[in-house]
Amino acid sequence: MKRHQGFVRSKKSRRQFLGLTLGVLGGSAAAVANHYWPLKNQISRTRCLLNTSEPETPDLRFVVFGDFGFGMPGQYKVARALERHHQRIPFNLALLAGDNIYNNGEIEKVETAFERPYRQLLEQNIVFRAVLGNHDVRTRNGVDQIAYKNFNMLGRYYTFTEGPAQFFMLDSNEGEHWQAQLSWLQQQLSQSTQPWKIVCGHHPVYSSGKHGNSQKLIQDFQPLFQEFGVQLYCSGHDHSYERSQPIDGTTYLVAGAAAKLRPVGKSEWTAHSTSELSFASIEINKDELTIHGVNHNNCVMDQGSIYL
Repeated sequence: MKRHQGFVRSKKSRRQFLGLTLGVLGGSAAAVANHYWPLKNQISRTRCLLNTSEPETPDLRFVVFGDFGFGMPGQYKVARALERHHQRIPFNLALLAGDNIYNNGEIEKVETAFERPYRQLLEQNIVFRAVLGNHDVRTRNGVDQIAYKNFNMLGRYYTFTEGPAQFFMLDSNEGEHWQAQLSWLQQQLSQSTQPWKIVCGHHPVYSSGKHGNSQKLIQDFQPLFQEFGVQLYCSGHDHSYERSQPIDGTTYLVAGAAAKLRPVGKSEWTAHSTSELSFASIEINKDELTIHGVNHNNCVMDQGSIYL
């Protein structure tokens, strides 16, 4: 695949093109240099979400965040920001990108780690759907969390459809389930009739944070994503926010800054990265999916669009 320069005019060729980016490129990732689509006219600024005009109602709106289950002040800051966001820009679905209960996934800590911080959202019937993080499988391999009703997990890995999108929720912890999961994912993707295909797992495929890229996930996931047209992969694990430019047609989003922070750098394929307490808010309208990175003060720190 050749590198595409500048803005792309036709709808067909702009598939997966990020229309508006708030961020600045930097760093180096030569291994994927020929697979991402660089952008021009990048803007470096922060917009306050609360000062924007009234939003239109999209076909689907949901939020994504991970690495939250501490019961610490940082988690409550983001939880209050989610409440304010919902009051003004309602959403009905929240994807939990893993490490739902620290330190070892003990289900007896679920009140402190989840129910108390997000009580108001639970009372407003927000549907949370979780995946398992590396901390979550330390106790009973995560089976108690899979069975926990408010995580709405349909299994260790599962799929569901909401509006125009089909979601594929994975257990990215390597284990005896791995090959079966890959076969399941290939079958489910091949059968999907939804225009938008979104995959969520705890571990990043591409990341400029502490853990970096996962060569294993690049090898196992990226060919499937490219073959079946997965537009977005969401993850946590690195305690930061990062949105990639499309790599072989897929945008990679790290949203693991919902409670604690670690430094994050920039790679050649980075559209925007920052170490701020935050979550991602995603809207789908017809042939456009828009990602907003929202910090704990409810200010938009990043925005980018993907097109069918």
